[in-house]
Amino acid sequence: MAEERDTGLLRPGATCWRVERARRAAMLPDGAAYFSAMRAAMERARRSILLVGWDFDAEMRLGPAGGAEAEKFHELMRRLLARRPELQVHILIWDMAFAFRIQRRSGPRQAAAALPGGNLHFRLDAGTPFGASHHQKILVVDDAVAFCGGSDFSRNRWDTTRHLPRDPRRRSRENAIYGPRHDVMMAVDGPVAAGLADVVRERWRRATGETLTAENGGTESAGTDEADPWPEDLVPDMRDVAIGIARTEPERDGRPAVREAEALHLAAIAAARRWIYMENQYFTSPVIGAALARRLAEPDGPEVVVVTAARSGGPSDRLTWDHARNSLIHRLQAADRHGRFRAFAAMADGDVPIIVHSKVTVVDDRLLRVGSTNLNNRSMGFDTECDIAVEVGDEAHDEQGRSAVRRMLDRLLTEHLGRGAGELEEALLRTGSLTACVDQLNPATGRRLRAFDVPRPSLLDRVMGRLHLLDPTGPADNLQPWRRLRLGR
Repeated sequence: MAEERDTGLLRPGATCWRVERARRAAMLPDGAAYFSAMRAAMERARRSILLVGWDFDAEMRLGPAGGAEAEKFHELMRRLLARRPELQVHILIWDMAFAFRIQRRSGPRQAAAALPGGNLHFRLDAGTPFGASHHQKILVVDDAVAFCGGSDFSRNRWDTTRHLPRDPRRRSRENAIYGPRHDVMMAVDGPVAAGLADVVRERWRRATGETLTAENGGTESAGTDEADPWPEDLVPDMRDVAIGIARTEPERDGRPAVREAEALHLAAIAAARRWIYMENQYFTSPVIGAALARRLAEPDGPEVVVVTAARSGGPSDRLTWDHARNSLIHRLQAADRHGRFRAFAAMADGDVPIIVHSKVTVVDDRLLRVGSTNLNNRSMGFDTECDIAVEVGDEAHDEQGRSAVRRMLDRLLTEHLGRGAGELEEALLRTGSLTACVDQLNPATGRRLRAFDVPRPSLLDRVMGRLHLLDPTGPADNLQPWRRLRLGR
């Protein structure tokens, strides 16, 4: 049963789809933590595993190369299905557009050939408007435990929080060492896990015409250790909290567009009192930028700290995203009349760029949001997305929750700053200023956050920052980039 909420940031039907309780919630920074936890949960699956994703590779290793946990995804599936014949596995992956398929040797179609048959059901989902993608990343076990965030089961996803510049355990399918990568997932259980299962089942119904039966794991199975798929070694960051599920869905086949993810971002920015922390793969949305600029112009508005990648992955991505990002950062620096804005690239030792793939927002010690939504146009209205968000109240009895949000913010930023756990939280409690803490703790060399210096955008920066090529806000302006000229004004 979804919670009834009339106040706060999480408002069903506006800034989120539903608000449900989680008995436990844990943040999982980076692939090593996520793949270990999801494997432990799937090892305990009794009835059902549901998975939706943007990309997929059944040959991916679930642990460091050469280690005991380097089992491949398809090997795990064969072992689980052989041990528990009643288990049903449903995997739904975006039917990747041709432009993406030609950039790689194998896509989801080819990679899935290694999967077993029988009770494992693999489907591709082409149910998006032309040019759009299914970008949600959700894994649900027995409707009782769910994972939601930025990571797919695909190539080159495993890394530790150390993000060594050259880690021999990070090996591609071709056995080459790939670069450091940062991502974030959330693990939740209880009714909110059942709610995420409903998101997956509805996607499956639309893609295949088949209706999957709901499990009762979200309400009943957590009563005994035998039936509880929560990983034994995973310590919750929060207990008994309300969590909102926010989605993006484009208008399609008579269904209206769903823009809850965008609405929650705008509501959170407007409500921020002290700080807004965003780490994201992309930072180009003019609508989000305009909302941040309005707050930066206020004399007593919140501080804003943004962490993203120094550069995008390939030449086409750099053309599409990096120039628009430069333009937006320059506009926010110009709007920052009171010195409260910082934009950084995450760097490993030796100034090796870290691929930042996470999609996280923390507002004060009130809201923590993790999901698949990028800070670009398409994630707000063109691709399908799913985020989950924890909101904590202002009352005295909510202090434990606010402390948990601060600890998770500390974990994120001390990882980027190469600092010890608790250093940022302690400095934050002492100074009350997020930017002052980051400036103070940020090393000049080594593992650090490197400030973006955009003194004057290039002509290409300005053009991409206006037209947002390949980054439509929805089906209406998909092939008409000139309609995006007024965005963010």
